[in-house]
Amino acid sequence: MEHLITEIQSRGLRLADPDAGAPSRRGGAGPSDHKAVTVEGRTVMVPVLTGHAQDSPFLAGIPDATGGTLLQRDGVAVARISFPRAPRFYKLQTFDGIPYWKIAQLHGADVLATTVLQTCVRYGNRRTACQFCAIGDSLAGGRTINRKTPEQLAEVARAAVLLDGVKHMVMTTGTPNFKDRGAELLCESAFAVKAAVDLPIQVQCEPPDDPAWFARLKAAGADALGMHLEAVTPHVRERIMPGKASIGVDQYLEAFAAAVPVFGRGQVSTYILAGLGDTAEAILDLCERLIALGVYPFVVPFVPVGGTPLANHPAPDAAFMRELLRPLGTMLVNAGLRSADIKAGCGKCGACSSLSAYER
Repeated sequence: MEHLITEIQSRGLRLADPDAGAPSRRGGAGPSDHKAVTVEGRTVMVPVLTGHAQDSPFLAGIPDATGGTLLQRDGVAVARISFPRAPRFYKLQTFDGIPYWKIAQLHGADVLATTVLQTCVRYGNRRTACQFCAIGDSLAGGRTINRKTPEQLAEVARAAVLLDGVKHMVMTTGTPNFKDRGAELLCESAFAVKAAVDLPIQVQCEPPDDPAWFARLKAAGADALGMHLEAVTPHVRERIMPGKASIGVDQYLEAFAAAVPVFGRGQVSTYILAGLGDTAEAILDLCERLIALGVYPFVVPFVPVGGTPLANHPAPDAAFMRELLRPLGTMLVNAGLRSADIKAGCGKCGACSSLSAYER
């Protein structure tokens, strides 16, 4: 199964029925231009709206009455798949008329995800913006709102748990300043959600200037923390994310070392985009250091998103991803860090990578 998932996430998927299941996600924070697909009982996010997906050898047929269909490769059936249905909470709106789906969205099969602040101090200037980021696109297209209040997030989270059985929540944010880097907004948001519903939460931000924010986030109700490196070598980071690269890998490692004692081993993670120019060796070397600190390195294939400077950048091929994920899965198991033990977040969901399938 892991080989098939690795390949469709690298090659993308064509859809005979684009409206099947839950709506595809276009633009915005990741996973963008994807659709949730259940393959042999596991729900993953697969690129369907990207340019390279239109040339994919994989085609999903029109679903039958049960919601299932055949996955074909070059016209040959290779698996039976299905699409998670559109969540029921999407049909609701706040008292002031904002649809719930503009406040938070379903990722994978049972994860509620939101971008608390849909703007970033780096985004408006291409000299500082991350070249893969489309955080402003969904806002400009009217598919979300800029600032989700704690009250709105609590209302939507409670409905998502009651109506759709959501199991955990991801809160990320655009970077609002160069001090707490969004930690204060995340504290307010996590506190409100936890007061409304018992739901494990992962918060995600750049390393704040003061490590005391880690204890504040934990006290506010955050169960896990994500601080995302994206790329691992200095020259790639400077080319791909010139502003964010000002926070060096060593600074991230210092932040991870301070955060793990607060949240626990395996409850701090980072997101690494394979295919931006880092070698497999460089990624694995850094992953070894991260794992030694108790940090879960969630390595995913880079997906070029329309409207960004990297829209035409090639996605990594499946062979490269297997070269990475097979040894990484072994490293994680040997260290006792498994995705299933993460309380909340991207690593626990695992839908954007086949990594967890290699933890065997």
